[in-house]
Amino acid sequence: MTTPAIKICGLTEEDGVDAAVEAGVDMIGFVFFPPSPRAVTPERAAELLDAIPYPDEGGPLRVGLFVDPDDETVNAVMNAVRLDLIQLHGQETPERVEALRLEFGIEVMKALPVGSAEDLAAAQAYAGVADRLLLDAKPPAGADRPGGNAQAFDWSLLEGWEAPLPWVLAGGLTPETVAEAIKQTKAPAVDVSSGVESAPGIKDPEHIRRFVAAVRGT
Repeated sequence: MTTPAIKICGLTEEDGVDAAVEAGVDMIGFVFFPPSPRAVTPERAAELLDAIPYPDEGGPLRVGLFVDPDDETVNAVMNAVRLDLIQLHGQETPERVEALRLEFGIEVMKALPVGSAEDLAAAQAYAGVADRLLLDAKPPAGADRPGGNAQAFDWSLLEGWEAPLPWVLAGGLTPETVAEAIKQTKAPAVDVSSGVESAPGIKDPEHIRRFVAAVRGT
């Protein structure tokens, strides 16, 4: 089995970005959704990325996470930061996903909250309009944000699932659980945010290193 790709999301400070890049992760994510404790402004994201190599120079893909954004919000980020991938974490319809993909001319990853087999069936609607899917746990009742809630969903739901697109496993992963998650789900990629933090929004470089080592079996 090929080693899964690794995405570190919700980066807000230099130490976390540097640790992720030095560990050789495949994707680094920045949250452009103000209610999140991991939210950054376009200007802050540009500062954090200033010395980071682009993918064609060996650096990670740069992912921008949005929740039901309008074109102006995405455009403001794109004017400050050259994103490689837009991650949509709201109620975006297939039509909206396709429109953003065409408008900005880069790949789009649609996040799907998973709590049942019916939720996985909804993935089919995004075949042909999104480039990737991110499977995350459904947020708890009353949550003010759709992800980053440190909860895993029932991985057994993925048994026999035929993914219509390349996909990423998210939700409650940690350095201690990610190896088992990969073993159970055969995920081609994994995403972590709160699972490598010392406090909300603050990534712990040692946790990042341990997470990457656990994924790679080193």
